[in-house]
Amino acid sequence: MSMRGIYTSVTKIRRQVFTEIARLAYEGGDYSRIEDIPYKILPGEVPTYRDSIFKERAIVGERLRLAIGLPLRRMDEHAPISNGINESAIAEKYYDPPLINVISFACNACPETAFRVTDNCRGCLAHPCTEVCPVKAVSIVDGKSVIDKSKCIRCGRCREACPYSAIVKLERPCASACGVDAIESDHLGRAKINYDKCVSCGQCLVSCPFGAIADKSQIFQLIHAIKAGDEVIAAVAPAFIGQFGAAVTPEKMKSALQQLGFADMVEVAVGADLCTIEEARDFMEKVPAEQPFMGTSCCPSWSVMAKKLFPEFAGCISMTLTPMVLTARLIKKEHPNCKVVFIGPCASKKLEASRRTIRSDVDFVVTFEELMGMFVAKGVDFDQIEEDPDSVADSSSAGRGFAIGGGVAAAVVDAIHHMYPDREVLVESAQGLRDCKKMLTLAKAGKRNGYLLEGMACPGGCVAGAGTLQSIPKSTAAVKSFQNRAAEDSAVSSKYADVLDEVISKYSTKPE
Repeated sequence: MSMRGIYTSVTKIRRQVFTEIARLAYEGGDYSRIEDIPYKILPGEVPTYRDSIFKERAIVGERLRLAIGLPLRRMDEHAPISNGINESAIAEKYYDPPLINVISFACNACPETAFRVTDNCRGCLAHPCTEVCPVKAVSIVDGKSVIDKSKCIRCGRCREACPYSAIVKLERPCASACGVDAIESDHLGRAKINYDKCVSCGQCLVSCPFGAIADKSQIFQLIHAIKAGDEVIAAVAPAFIGQFGAAVTPEKMKSALQQLGFADMVEVAVGADLCTIEEARDFMEKVPAEQPFMGTSCCPSWSVMAKKLFPEFAGCISMTLTPMVLTARLIKKEHPNCKVVFIGPCASKKLEASRRTIRSDVDFVVTFEELMGMFVAKGVDFDQIEEDPDSVADSSSAGRGFAIGGGVAAAVVDAIHHMYPDREVLVESAQGLRDCKKMLTLAKAGKRNGYLLEGMACPGGCVAGAGTLQSIPKSTAAVKSFQNRAAEDSAVSSKYADVLDEVISKYSTKPE
C-alpha cells in the first residue's frame, strides 16, 4: 500500500511550510516573524488534525526550522523557532546534519511488526492457522483464532494459510519503506533513525502518515543567493516532466524559473548522456578484465548502501561522475562564477552535493516540492507563460530515460551497442533498496558475473523520489512521452561528447 500521489493533509502542510519559508526569504527583513507562521498555517484555536492546536503548531514550528536547514529543538528546554535563523540567512549552503529527521512528538509510536486476527475470522473447523504455526503461537479460544504475542516469531505463515484473509500484518509504514532497516525505536516507542544504517533515500518521510519525518531544505539560502545578485543557474533533473501540473510544459520551465530569479536553466538529461558514454567505456574496460560486474553510479543512496553492506564490492560501483555533477561542470565551464542549483526528485542528492569532492560544482540542491513552494511564494502564473521551444535541451531519449527505473542500464547498453557492436551485455535493474540488496547478494554468490547492475533506491526510479509532486505512474508516462519527442535516441550522439574528458578531468578527484 502506498500514499504516493495522493494529496493528503500531510502533503498540504509540508507544501505550506516550503511556501512560507520561500516567502520569508524573498521578503527579507526581520526573520523573527517566523514565530507567526504556525498561526498563519493553522489559525484559530480548534485543532484540525491532532488532539491539540498547540501540538499542531509546535510540529509546524519544527518543520519550519528543518526547511531553513536548522536542527530540531530539544523538547526539554525552551527555545524560539527563530533560534539560529540569522546565522542561516546566507547566500551559500547551510547544512547541519543529519539530513533526515524524526520530529519525535509528531510520531504516533506505531507498534512494530505484528500479526493480528481480525473480525473476519469465522472460527472454521480446519483452522489451518494453528496447524502451520511452527511455534504453536496460534490457538483457538471461544471458537476464534488468538495469537500469543510472546510466542509469535512473525513468520506470517498463519496469514498465508487463512482462507478468510482474517489475519493481517501490522507494520510501521516508515520501517516498511526503509530498505536498509534503519528505523528503530526510542525509549517511548517512537521512531528513531539509526544513522549508521540510513542512506538518506527519504522513503520513510513520504511514507509516514503522521508527517513525523522530514528532511532539511536549502531554499532559504538559495533565495538569499538569488537576492544577492549571484548568477544562479538551475540544473533540472529529467524527472521534472509534469511535476508542476499540466500547464508547466518543458517549454515553459525556463521562463518560470527566470521569474524566480534564476539566470538560466540546463537539463540534467544532457549530463545523463555524458554519464552514459562514460559508464559504457567504464564497463567495457573493467568487466570482466578488472572486476566481475559493474554497478551504476547515478543514485547516491544505492551507491552508499552497496559500499556499506558489501564493502568488498565498493570498487565495482562505477566511478563515473553522476549526471548532476557532469551537468554542473558543463555549466561552470561556460559560467565559472555562477552558482549551480540541482533541482530534482531526490533527498539524497543533497548529501551527494555536500561531499568534499563535489561541493565546488553543485552549490544547492532543492526538490521539485521545495521549488513549488518558491513558485507559490512568488505568485508565478504558469498559464501566462508562453512556450519557448528553443529552451528545451536537445538531450537524447536515453538521457531523458534516466528518470525511470531501468532507464540508466538501457541507456548504457544502447551506448555499448553503438560503440562496441559485437559486445553483448547482461543487465539487471533493481528499484527499492531491499531489491537492490537481493541483487547484490546474488552478485556476491557469483551469479551476476559480467553484468551491468542498475540500482535505484526509490521503487520506480527517480520519478518516485521523496521530493516529487505527482503519482509515480503519471510521472513515468510523462517522462516516456518526453523521451519519444527527443530528436536523438542514443546518448552517443550528444553534441557535448567531445568535451566529456575535459569535464571529467576538471578535478583529479572523483566522488567518494
